[in-house]
Amino acid sequence: MIDEFKYPSDKTILVTGAAGFLGSHLCRRLLNANSNIEVLGVDNLYSGSRFNIADLQNHPRFEFKRHDVTMPLYVEVDEIYNLACPASPIHYQHDPVQTLKTSVHGAINMLGLAKRTGSKILQASTSEVYGDPQVSPQQEGYWGNVNPIGIRSCYDEGKRCAETLFFDYRRQHEIDTRVMRIFNTYGPNMHPNDGRVVSNFILQALRNEPITIYGDGSQTRSFCYVDDLLNGMVSFMDHPYAGAEPINVGNPHEITVKQLADIIVSLTGSRSKVEYLNLPSDDPLQRCPDITKAQELLYWEPRVDLETGLSKTITYFDDLLIARPQMLAAAE
Repeated sequence: MIDEFKYPSDKTILVTGAAGFLGSHLCRRLLNANSNIEVLGVDNLYSGSRFNIADLQNHPRFEFKRHDVTMPLYVEVDEIYNLACPASPIHYQHDPVQTLKTSVHGAINMLGLAKRTGSKILQASTSEVYGDPQVSPQQEGYWGNVNPIGIRSCYDEGKRCAETLFFDYRRQHEIDTRVMRIFNTYGPNMHPNDGRVVSNFILQALRNEPITIYGDGSQTRSFCYVDDLLNGMVSFMDHPYAGAEPINVGNPHEITVKQLADIIVSLTGSRSKVEYLNLPSDDPLQRCPDITKAQELLYWEPRVDLETGLSKTITYFDDLLIARPQMLAAAE
């Protein structure tokens, strides 16, 4: 668990994408891990929200800087978690050129910063590098089945290029890099308008609206609760020898999208009925991680079961419906 990690004194950690779903949780987790570290959070607030880090604004060891990683950043840090990039199809397809720039130019700028400061740096990559996989579960050695010119390629290929840059910088400049391939993750602080199945289904269920499933609902996903994901991320950064290859972090328990909808309807007590729509272009039919490497190297595996994690996430969105209706209005 995260409480086991103790950082050296006077360490400054940079988190890009700090106001996003994962970044906001990571900032909080790092600050709670040790009283002698400082966290610098950076975000351009394109898909992130100040609301996610509102409780940290007056924290004595947290500093927020509004900045776009496509531009160089001149700071002094000891570790870098590069999480900056819109991660949902709605957000990354809205401005695909900027999405690609964020992945590629952002990686170059953060790697340049790591080179100058001698920092360790972790890249938040994605299971999307596997595309619509022809093998399952996906192992890190699988090269993927990605459409390089499709509507999702700005994100898929951007993340693949970022991985290339990380390993080239590692070989050429001997930078201590870590590349973590993140599978579907959910939990509080998810953007209500991100178009992902968990947030979509929960909001629709809470409002007793139709649950919209794209395709016939037989496509599969595996869902990892955010606390488990961050345990793996911090463990990966902390491990002295684990950066030579990418590593999958996610939940290997695979369920269909229709099963997910049924669980959420049950947990919310909703009157919602399922409505089927056309499957979007290049939407993968199967996504499930092989986490053998994470288990062997990091002694990591997810611990939070799906119903427990979904219940916490439902509570978050239920509270939002009451406390911030204007934020949720944009999701309608």
